[in-house]
Amino acid sequence: MSSSLIGHPFRVLLYTVKAMALGHVLVTYGYSAGYGWGPSMLPTFQVRDEWFVTDRSYRRGRGVRVGDCVVYAIPVEPGEEGIKRVLGMPGDYVLLNSPGVGSGNMIQVPKGHCYIVGDNLPWSRDSRDFGPLPMGLIKGKVISKVVVKGWWPFDWFSKVESGLRPASADDSPKP
Repeated sequence: MSSSLIGHPFRVLLYTVKAMALGHVLVTYGYSAGYGWGPSMLPTFQVRDEWFVTDRSYRRGRGVRVGDCVVYAIPVEPGEEGIKRVLGMPGDYVLLNSPGVGSGNMIQVPKGHCYIVGDNLPWSRDSRDFGPLPMGLIKGKVISKVVVKGWWPFDWFSKVESGLRPASADDSPKP
């Protein structure tokens, strides 16, 4: 009888360690949820009361495309994360400043980097401030959002789309 009691605490410890390891793998490589705030991504995301579901399989830029919203480690604020839209991938040419501001210089996004901006340009600190973002700082792609209001926690749940559309002949400047 005593031999079965000796194994029991070790089995509980082993199962606990396995469950914690599985949880770590799911959050690191699967899906995670997080709270976001701030005006930099208006109108795509609200300033507050919104949670995001992130697909971590896109970490380090795997499968990320122009138009995707990504969670990234802010390079000028260690330990902090942000959400921005990818505007340029390696090899793409992007405008350094906001349209109509500055000289209109363009750069080519270097290999292993992407260029990210907020949807609300005047209120966004992004690649225009700290340069192209190393792909290694991308933590995942935002795939959906949940607005939290009132006593019912989920007023609506929606998929996060690219938000960019191809240019058409109608968009070209008229002489």
